[in-house]
This record gives sequence, C-alpha cells and structure tokens, in this order.
Amino acid sequence: MGYHVTGVFMKNWDSQDEKGVCSSERDCEDAYKVCKMLDMPFHQVSYIKEYWHEVFSNLLREYEKGRTPNPDIMCNKHIKFKHFYQYAVNTLGADAIATGHYARTSQEDEEVFQQKHVPPPRTLFRDRFEIRKPARLYQGADRVKDQTFFLSQISQDALRHTLFPLAGLTKDFVKKIAAEASFQHVLKRKESMGICFIGERDFENFILEYLEPKPGNFVSIEDGKIMGQHKGWFTLTLGQRARIGGQEDPWFVVDKDITTGDVFVGPTTNHPALLRDTLQTDRFHWIAEEPPVELVHTQMMECHFRFNNRMPLTPCTVTLNLDGSVWVMMKEPLRAMTPGQFAVLYKGDECLGSGKIIRLGPTKFTLQKGQNCTNCHPEDTDHQHPEPVR
Repeated sequence: MGYHVTGVFMKNWDSQDEKGVCSSERDCEDAYKVCKMLDMPFHQVSYIKEYWHEVFSNLLREYEKGRTPNPDIMCNKHIKFKHFYQYAVNTLGADAIATGHYARTSQEDEEVFQQKHVPPPRTLFRDRFEIRKPARLYQGADRVKDQTFFLSQISQDALRHTLFPLAGLTKDFVKKIAAEASFQHVLKRKESMGICFIGERDFENFILEYLEPKPGNFVSIEDGKIMGQHKGWFTLTLGQRARIGGQEDPWFVVDKDITTGDVFVGPTTNHPALLRDTLQTDRFHWIAEEPPVELVHTQMMECHFRFNNRMPLTPCTVTLNLDGSVWVMMKEPLRAMTPGQFAVLYKGDECLGSGKIIRLGPTKFTLQKGQNCTNCHPEDTDHQHPEPVR
C-alpha cells in the first residue's frame, strides 16, 4: 500500500523573448523523462499570468520603492501553494501535494524522517486532515539545504495537505538514490541559484528592461562627497559592492534615498552604517495561524531569526504589536538588513512564519554620531516602537 502519484510541471515565466536564457523547456523535458521512467501520469500547467500579476508586478513595485523583495517566498505563497495546490486538489482530485523542498511538517511519519524502512501507514492521508491541531513546519534533516525560509508564508490549509518526501534525507543521499535509479540527465544539471527567471543574465540589465532608468549619485556616508553615478537605486541593495568608476578601493551600498536618488556608500564591507539590531515587520504571518501562546501572554518571546536563507540563525527577542506586526531585536547588530526582505522566526526546529521588513532601527553609525553630537536629531521618527499588545 502506498501513494498513487501524478507528476505536474509548472511553467511560471514566458521565456519566448528571453534569448534562450530560461531553461523551462529543458526542465519540462527532464520532468517528463522522470515520470515516463517511473510509469507515472504527467501533466503541464501554466501560471504565467498569475505569476506576472501576483509575484513579478509586486517585485517591480518593491524595487521602485527602494526595497529588496524575495520573489521565491512570494512564488511559494501565491503560485505553488495556492494556484497549484488548488489545481491538484480540485482538478486532479489529489488528496495532497508533494514537493522536493528540504523541510518537514508535524504530519510527517517519524519513521520517514528517521529514514527507517517500515511499511506505509494503513490510514489514508486524508484522515490526517481531521486532526484539529495545526500543522507545524520544521527544518528537515539536511540543515545546509533547509528550505523552510522559503516556505515561511505558506498557508495552514496548504501545509496540512502537503508532503515533503525529502524531509529525512540529505542532498547527497538524494543524489545517490537518483544515480541508482539511472536519472543521469537530472544529476548532470547545475543547482539553481538566484532568481529563476533572470537565469544567467546580469541583474542590472534585466531590471532596467522593466523599470525606467533613474540615474543618481553615489555619495560617501562619511563626508557627503559625490563618488560617482549609478543607473538607478532599484538596481542596488544594501551591503552589495558599488561599481564606481575610477575608484581603486571597494565601496559598499549602505543606504538609499529614493526622494533624491542618492545612494550612500561606505569604504568597508562591515561599515557601521550597515549594522543594525532592530527591525519591524508588516502584519506577521503565523504558519499555525495564531501567535505562540508565550508571545500573547508575556508580550515578548525569545527565539531565533534570519532574513537570508544562507545566514545562521540569530538569537532575538520578539515583541507583538496591536496591529499584528512585530518588532525583532537582536542581541548583536547584523549586517545589511533591508526593507522588503522577510524576517523569518524559528523556535527550536520549528519555523513559526515570517513578516516583510518595513522599518529598520538606527544604524551603529548613527548611534556613534549621536554620542558625539548633543544636538543631533533622531535618524527617523518611524523608528519609535508602536504600542505593544497588552
């Protein structure tokens, strides 16, 4: 007894005008070959229109506002775990969907997570839906490849109807299985990195195809000196190296002013103007649908945080506000936290959810200047904390 599996390939980006950079046709062919070798039904579905309106258009708006969005998190939220999930359940009649994410839910069989060879459970998967406790999202066995960060906006309904077959497996073990199954055409492929629809192209050139160039100045955060010119603040994000002509030493983006078009730069990769220890999110998305009881009762909670999937988990204190947003306060300043990115919270192995960063606390550079200037004004009145939940 096992599962009756159907393969589905999603096409989310129209690559007809992309000069052959996007590999969706090759991806589809590889998926079809795997299904054929496993004697599985194969379907194709297009979400090009949905992706454009619900993910890419939002991405462009965020860049125009000077923010740095995360399209992978939004794609999972709006495309994979909404439109595709609804298609699988309503059109294909599936009980659940299964994806290749390295993650685990509280509904996964413990034996599967421990990689034990045991008979499949006799109960139907849909019987699990009757469990009234919310499904929880946990890190998988392979912590290096863990993808809970990208799943942090998933809905409770979709998570309850999702299987992660790779929950208890490492990437190396998965490759070993693929080799034994003669899936050589898949093994030879490079791992996908960066934003999928950009492919191998330069990000600046790509984004300027969709947004009007808005040149401005690179300005030294140290003394206000103009260092050079840029093509648009939306091509730059905090922490990246600024390409400034005529400068032998590296300079790094530390701030942006979209009203003037100025991009402020600092002379070191860990400049104090890049270091902050406080941020606020928009209304936080709790995967279990409700904030942890501890946070509601005590107004504050100790947990861990990351805003980039590659960074280590960082200890933090979270405060819940009346509007559903949260303040996150780190024990040590972090480099290059950026509005538009997602603050993802963890409690032990569990991914609690995420919220988009909308406001940052003062930088270490600003605080250092304040100590040397008794008449300095606050960097931003928006940094004042909203009223916490009582």
